[in-house]
Amino acid sequence: MIPLILSTPESMQKVRVITVKDYSNKTLESLRGKGILHVEEAKELDPVDRAALERERTLVRQSLINIHDILSYVRGEHEIDLPEGTAIPPLADIVSQTEKIRQKCTALREETTALENTISGMDQLGIYLGLLLRELDVPLRELSYSGSYVFTSVYVFSKDTHPLFRERAGDSILEQVTVTADSDVVTYVIARIDKRKDVEDTARSLGAVTLSVPAEEQTISDFLAAKKSFVEEKKNHLAALEKELDQTLDDNLEKMVLYREIVEEESERLSVIELACEAHYVNLIEGWIPESAVEKVIPTLTKELDHAFIDTRKPRRGEAPPTKFINPRGIKPFQVIVSLFSLPKYGEWDPTPLVAYFFAFFFGLMLNDVVYAAGLIATAYFFLSKLVDDPTAESFFLFRKVLYISGTTSLVMGVLSGTYLGDFLTMYFNIDLSTIALSRLIQQKLADPVAFITISLIIGLIHINAAHLLALVKGAKEGNKGIIVGKIGLFLVEIFGIPYLFRTLLHIDLLPLSAAVYSAFAYPLILGLLLIVASGFMQMGGLGSIFWVFELTGILGDVMSYSRLAGVGLATFYLASSFNLLADWLASIVSGAIPGVVGYILGLCVAIVLLVVMHIFNMLLSSLAAFIHSLRLCFVEFLLKFYEGGGIPYAPYRLKVRKHIVIGSKS
Repeated sequence: MIPLILSTPESMQKVRVITVKDYSNKTLESLRGKGILHVEEAKELDPVDRAALERERTLVRQSLINIHDILSYVRGEHEIDLPEGTAIPPLADIVSQTEKIRQKCTALREETTALENTISGMDQLGIYLGLLLRELDVPLRELSYSGSYVFTSVYVFSKDTHPLFRERAGDSILEQVTVTADSDVVTYVIARIDKRKDVEDTARSLGAVTLSVPAEEQTISDFLAAKKSFVEEKKNHLAALEKELDQTLDDNLEKMVLYREIVEEESERLSVIELACEAHYVNLIEGWIPESAVEKVIPTLTKELDHAFIDTRKPRRGEAPPTKFINPRGIKPFQVIVSLFSLPKYGEWDPTPLVAYFFAFFFGLMLNDVVYAAGLIATAYFFLSKLVDDPTAESFFLFRKVLYISGTTSLVMGVLSGTYLGDFLTMYFNIDLSTIALSRLIQQKLADPVAFITISLIIGLIHINAAHLLALVKGAKEGNKGIIVGKIGLFLVEIFGIPYLFRTLLHIDLLPLSAAVYSAFAYPLILGLLLIVASGFMQMGGLGSIFWVFELTGILGDVMSYSRLAGVGLATFYLASSFNLLADWLASIVSGAIPGVVGYILGLCVAIVLLVVMHIFNMLLSSLAAFIHSLRLCFVEFLLKFYEGGGIPYAPYRLKVRKHIVIGSKS
């Protein structure tokens, strides 16, 4: 969902810190200093945790294999100065990075080795074919031929073994060409195909080398002429591959040496913990950490805690991570309102954005007075901290911001409707409110009780149906067919039933439609009723035959509940007007009882005192009423329809220092 409509709590990861008991205090101090881990439990290590250690050990082994393979390709001597304060990546990242580099280096090394073998073989072949060229110059394919009757091959013998070959295989050989050079004898043999095995076995037993001659049309002389350029090309390619390999090693050499030091140190640390595991001298601290903080905090903790093993993983099915709100700055204060109802479960929708919009709007509609709104903001700023035990608590700051935002909404509504201490300006200065209201339409609607109530009911219908729509989406997401059927039926009843009933019972046309269309509305209305009944049976069985009725009557009662918006809003205005009238009446009595300037001044003083006291009382009373009724509408009429709650508050283990502490008391 869009974060500005509905959000979800921040994703968490399970963190397990395994430490030797002698280092438990150091570990706890480090965790408290970070102030990020929501500690769940501390216990002795169990077999599952040893399995986690083994997984970590596997990562260590794989990292060392990769690093040692990479460093084995380094040629020459290199001096490496490792930088200080380098961020230590997780072992899984080290394995991934080193594996990629190792694969690249291995591929380059294998290709260079193959080229070296090709060049060496070509040079050796050129030497022996050069000797054979003294006696004959035939196409290469004739040096390695196999037909139906004869075959050919070229062997290289030592001077001592060649006579033995002629002696043992002489009967099988039809013809041979022999060239002697230094200690080697190159022999080109033509023999019968049926004697091939005997000839080859004899040559092999005498240690002869069989030349691998390509079956090409070019002659020996042509081959030797082209060999030089071919070998030169292969050597250039080989040089390029070796340069690429050296460059890859140079680019990553410092990193590989650093990783080797990190992994070897990690290996030693795991060895210490594994030994301690066998002796039952290990503590396990488990908790939750926001996923956004894992990459930043875990490497730092790993570096600080030399004798600790830290393992992180995503939540498993059935686990209940704590709830950490993530809402935009302007919406964040209303997390306090949602928390008063219940924290969202991990992974559940967080309704804070919607609650923020509706709560502030309801509050502003009920306390729509400029002076009262300004007074509420001033009271929250100057006096609210005197009423709480810990004015430095985050919840206090959030609550005060709720009052700021709600008071600002009231201020805007008051300016739009031109309301300043009720009808104070009209009574004492004969100013028509419609002339100072920024919106004459809003002023007229909020001043008319019937119009105000109508607007309140329309707002209620929108608010309630927003909750039912969210319940439908949630039911579809969870696959709850009973809720899906019930909500679809409810929407059919509302969309088609309300216009139909208004026309049938009250003879009021809510929509500009013909009588035939209104009559057709009866069919989807009946379908909606049937779906609601079916939903009742699907969710409650036999009880559904009774409780489906409350689904219909409930929406009527819920909508009527929003008339409190008009009730509190009108009460705020009329009570302010009554106080204005009362102050004017008492001031007139005082000034009438004491004639002259003295009586006028005394009457004015009485009026001012009464106005200040009574309007402060009305401001506080109306603000409290607006807060309570906004709270009720958001909780009872809205959240109960789709929201479960029951989450665990995210409470990281940290040192809490209050900025303002009072010791003792006033005498």
